[in-house]
Amino acid sequence: MALLKRSTPVVTSEDGRMTLMEHLRELRNRLVKAILAVVVGTAVGFIYFEPIWNFLKQPYCRLPQAHQFNKDQCILVVNGVFDSFFVNLKVAVMFGLVVSAVFWIYQLWAFVTPGLYQNERRYTVAFLGLSVPLFTAGAALAYITMDKGLALLLGFAPDGTLTLVSINEYLSFALAMLIIFGISFLMPLLLVFLNVIGVVRYRMVSKHTRMVVFLMFVFAAVATPSQDPITMLALALPMVALFFVAMAFMYFHDKKRDAADAAHARAIEEELDGPSAAADSASVDARD
Repeated sequence: MALLKRSTPVVTSEDGRMTLMEHLRELRNRLVKAILAVVVGTAVGFIYFEPIWNFLKQPYCRLPQAHQFNKDQCILVVNGVFDSFFVNLKVAVMFGLVVSAVFWIYQLWAFVTPGLYQNERRYTVAFLGLSVPLFTAGAALAYITMDKGLALLLGFAPDGTLTLVSINEYLSFALAMLIIFGISFLMPLLLVFLNVIGVVRYRMVSKHTRMVVFLMFVFAAVATPSQDPITMLALALPMVALFFVAMAFMYFHDKKRDAADAAHARAIEEELDGPSAAADSASVDARD
C-alpha cells in the first residue's frame, strides 16, 4: 500500500527553477513513457513480423546470390537454435523504434525545452516535424541503395563458391545502414538548432565550409558498412545538400538576429541619451 501513496512534493527553489530531484523525476517519467511507446510498437512488430521481414529482406532478394539454393526462392541461413527468436525480437524492436519515433523524440524534446528561453521553445514543433521526415528519408535512401553495397561485398566471392548469408548477419547489416543514414540526415537539423539557440553562428561555420564538406565525405566512407563508392556517394551527397540548406537558414537567421540586436542597441542608446540631451538643452536655455 505504501507504493500507492503519493510521493512528497519536492520544493522548488526560490527563483522558480526545478531542483535536482525534480529533474530526476522528470527524466524518469519521460523515459518510462518513451520505453512504453517502444514496447507497444515492438508488440505490434511481433504480431506483424512476416510482412515486416518480407519488406526488409527485399534488397537481398534482388541479388543473384539470394537464389543460389533455389532459383525460385530467396533463402537466408539460420545458424543457431536461438537465432530465429532473436531475429524476430530484433525485427520487432526495429519496427517499434520507428513506429514510436514521434513519441519518444517528443519526450526527449519535452525534457530539454524547459531549459530553453521562450523564443527558443517556438521551434520545438518545427524541429519535431522535420526530424521524423528527415530520418525516414535517410532510412528510405539506405533501403534503396542497400543492394548495391551487398552486391559489391558478395561479388568478391570466387567462382565456384556458395555464398551463405546468415539471417542475423544480414539483419545487422540492414540495421546499421538504416540507422547511419537516418541519423546522418539529422545532422544539418542539429546544426540549425544550435544556431537558433545561439551556440553556432553562420560566420564561424562559413569559414570552415570546405573542411566540413570534406569531413562529410570521410564520414560517409567510414560509416557505411559496405564502404563501396556508390553507397558512400548516396550518403555524402544528400548530407552536403542538406548542409548547404542549413547554411542558408543560418545566414538569414543571423542576419535577422543582428538587425534586431542593432535596433535594440539603438533604442537603448536613445533612451540613455534622452535625459542627458534634455538636461543640456535646459542648461543652454538657462544661460540665455
